Amino acid sequence: MRRFVLLAALLALALVPAASAEDGVVVRHVDTHEYPQLAVTVTGSAGTAPRLREDGEALVGVHAENLGERKSVVVAIDRSRSMRGQSLADALAAARAFVRAKSPADRVAVVAFGANAEALTGFSGATIDADIALRELAVDAQQGTALNDAVAVSARMLSEEASLGRVLVLVTDGTDVSSNRSEEDAVAAARKAGVTVYTVGIASDQFSPLTLQRLAEDTGGSYRDAATSADLAAAYASIAGELARTWRLTYLTAARPGEKLELEATVPGAGHGSASLVLPGVSTATKPSDPLLPAEAYTSKWGDLGVGLAVGILILLALTFVGAARRTAWLKARLTPHVAPALKARERSEERERFAMGMSVMRATEQAFGHLNWWAKVHRLLERGDVPLRTVEFVYIALGCSFLLAIVTTLAGLGAAWALGAFALGAAAPFGWLRIRTSRRLKAFENQLPDILLTLAASLKAGHSFKQGLQTVVDEGQPPASKEFSRVLAETQLGRPMDDALAEMAERVNSKNLRFVLNAVTIQSQVGGSLAGLFDMVAETVRQRQQFARKIKGLTAMGRASAYVLVALPFVLAAAITAINPEFMEPLYGTSTGHKMIVMALAFMAMGSLMLKKIVSFKG
Repeated sequence: MRRFVLLAALLALALVPAASAEDGVVVRHVDTHEYPQLAVTVTGSAGTAPRLREDGEALVGVHAENLGERKSVVVAIDRSRSMRGQSLADALAAARAFVRAKSPADRVAVVAFGANAEALTGFSGATIDADIALRELAVDAQQGTALNDAVAVSARMLSEEASLGRVLVLVTDGTDVSSNRSEEDAVAAARKAGVTVYTVGIASDQFSPLTLQRLAEDTGGSYRDAATSADLAAAYASIAGELARTWRLTYLTAARPGEKLELEATVPGAGHGSASLVLPGVSTATKPSDPLLPAEAYTSKWGDLGVGLAVGILILLALTFVGAARRTAWLKARLTPHVAPALKARERSEERERFAMGMSVMRATEQAFGHLNWWAKVHRLLERGDVPLRTVEFVYIALGCSFLLAIVTTLAGLGAAWALGAFALGAAAPFGWLRIRTSRRLKAFENQLPDILLTLAASLKAGHSFKQGLQTVVDEGQPPASKEFSRVLAETQLGRPMDDALAEMAERVNSKNLRFVLNAVTIQSQVGGSLAGLFDMVAETVRQRQQFARKIKGLTAMGRASAYVLVALPFVLAAAITAINPEFMEPLYGTSTGHKMIVMALAFMAMGSLMLKKIVSFKG
C-alpha cells in the first residue's frame, strides 16, 4: 500500500510542469481582449494573492480570484471510439473524483466529444448532475474526435458565467479529425471568454501533444502527459493542486494601445515573475500630432497633467457661467410680475401644443379599441372603483408600468424570460389595484345600504317624496353611497327617468343587495302598497343577509388561516434554510432535478389552494 501511495505521489510530481513549481511565481498569461481591462493569470502561492506592478509602479484596484476556491469549470471527456474500454472507464473515474473534490463555491458542467461535441449538463454548484452524466457516459457510436468543437462549446458555456475563474479541463487520446472549427477558432473562442485551458493527453499511436500544448499555452493553462489511462487520477490531482496556486487578476490599465508593458507579479516568500506584452491597437506615438497640441501632450505624463489642468479650468469656467445664469434667472424672476399676462398666455399656448399630439394619440386609440368588449369592461371597472381616469389613460398607464419593469429587469442583467414576466406583472399590477379598490368600495356601499333604506323609510313616513328621500341620503350620507345617489339625482334633473337612473346605478355599483332592493321597489310600484313599510322590511332582510355572511366568514376563519399557513410555510422554510445554509439548498436551486421538484411542488400547491378555497367559500 505504501509503495502504491509513494508511486502515485511521484507520478503527480512528475506531471507538474517546471513552470508551475511551488518555489516560484509565473505569469502564465495576460488576456487583453477586454482592453482597457487586463486579466493576468499568475501561478504562485495558494494562500496569498500576488501583487502586481505595471512598468515598475504598484497597481491599485486589482481584483484577485483564486481558481482553487471559486471558479466555473467544464470537465471535457473524449468519448471517441479510440477511448473504448479501460481508457474511458479510467477517465470517467478520475473525472468523478475530481468533481467530488471540488470547492463548495465551484460550479461544474460536463462536456463530451466524439464525432460531435455536446454539453451533457449545465453549470451547478452541486455534483449530482455531473456525477450522473459521467456515470452514464458511453463510447460514441460514430468515428471521429471533435476536439476543437469541444473547446468552442465549453468556451460559449463559460462566457455566460459570472465568475472570473473560468477553467476547462480536457482529456483526450487523439487529435482533432471531425471538428467544424479550426484550432485558431477554438483558441480565439477560449481567449474571448477568458477561459484557462488545462489539457491531458493519453499516449497512443495516433496521438500528438502539439495541439494540446498550444491550446494550453495560448490560454494560460498547462499540459500534462499520461503514459496510460491509469495515470489520469494523478493528472487531475496535479491540475487541482495547480489551480489552488493559480490566481486570475483583473485591473484597468491606463496604458494606451500599442504601448509595451512590463508586468511583475510578486508573492512574499515565494518570489516574483514577470511578463512583457504589447497592447493591441496602434500606438499614439506613431500617429501624426494634432495641429493644436504637440505629440508630447498625448504620450508623456506631463502632457496628461497639462490636459487635466486644462479640463479643470474649463469646468471652473462652466461653473462660473452657471452662476451667471442663475443671477440672470433671478433678474428675470423680478421682472416677471410686470410681463406676467403675456407670458402666461404664451405658456398656455405652448402647453396646448405640447399635449395636442398626446390627445390625438389617445383619441385614435379610443377609436381603434373603444368598440371591444374588454374596453367596456375596463371602463365599467373604473366607474365602480371611482377612479378619475379615462379608459385610454388607464390603459397607457398599464403599458407604461409594463415597459418600465421590463426595462429595469433587462438592465439588471436577467434573462428574456424574466423580462417577459416583468412585462406581464407590470400590466397586471394596475388592474389588480383597480379590482382591490372596486371590491373595497362595493363592500363599503353594502355596509351602508341598510342605513340608507331606513333613512328613505323615515323620510317617506314623514311625508316626503321618494326624490326628497334620496336628497336626504345625499345630504346626510357618506361616500360612496352619497356620491352614487347624487349622480342619480343629477341624471333625473337632466330628464332621465328615475327607474333608468337607479338601474344604471345598480349596474355601476354591481351590488346584489341593491338589485334585490330595486326589484322589490319595482314590484311594489306595480302592485301598490306602502313604500316606507317595504323599505323597512327590505332593510331588515339585507341586514340579516349581512349578519349571516359575517357568521359564515367567522366559522370559516380557521380554515382560511390554515390555508394561508399551508401555502406560506414552504416559502418561509425555504427562505430560512437558504439564509442559514445556502449549500444545503444548492441541489434544489442549481440542478435540473431540483428545478423539476420546484415546478411539481408549485403545481401541487396551486391545486391544494384551489381545493382549500372551494372548501371555505360560501355563496349565499
